[in-house]
Amino acid sequence: MTNAKSLRSRLAAAAFLSASLLVPGSVALAKPAAVAPGGPRVEVTERDVELSNEKVAMAYSALVDMWTKDFRNIGERFVPPRIVRYTGGARTACGYIGPSNAEYCPDNNTILYDEVFVAGMAKIASNALGTDGDMASVGVIAHEMGHAVAMQLGHASRSSYQNEATADCLAGAFTEQAGRDSSLEKGDIAEAFFGMSLAGDPTPEPTGNIRYDSMVQARLARQSHGTKEQRTTNFRTGLDGGARACLADFR
Repeated sequence: MTNAKSLRSRLAAAAFLSASLLVPGSVALAKPAAVAPGGPRVEVTERDVELSNEKVAMAYSALVDMWTKDFRNIGERFVPPRIVRYTGGARTACGYIGPSNAEYCPDNNTILYDEVFVAGMAKIASNALGTDGDMASVGVIAHEMGHAVAMQLGHASRSSYQNEATADCLAGAFTEQAGRDSSLEKGDIAEAFFGMSLAGDPTPEPTGNIRYDSMVQARLARQSHGTKEQRTTNFRTGLDGGARACLADFR
């Protein structure tokens, strides 16, 4: 197994790009906003944020408990990352993280998330599905925890997409475990898939400028999380097969 510290020199510069969610647009506190141009609009209140943070805290505890046990079962030790919320933007050990985002920073083993953005994800899912929407926001945290799990086991690909696919799969594995623990509510699975579909990579329209279009495609490739179809498929892999379907370490 590769020690996580040995990965830092080559991961620090890429951590922001590889771990952040690529959901365009934003949500705003007590103000209507769109997640994407022409997409759903949502108003997030202080109470929404408070409730969302409570759900995130519960999910974080369950995630730490699950991965601590799973690591112990394979003779490894999981070091739980800290979890830190912010609003609008923050400076981290891995660089600046902007609004409407979340990331895992391996330099100081920390998950950061924009609390208004995460609350907005839940509210958009709630409005669309007629449920409480909480698994759309919990999925954000489970995905970032997935990065921590993979990196602590020495899995860090040069491919941004491969790193993100593994994290999506491990988020699905967490949902599978929640089902076995009888902690899922009606609608949670649909909410999780809805959240993944919102976070798919955008498909830029060609401008006709070959050089510019190539630059855009190259940048997307470096930051790729996958299309909504790929993201939901990767999540489904973990949901159906558990952690062993995501990483050979757990087989």
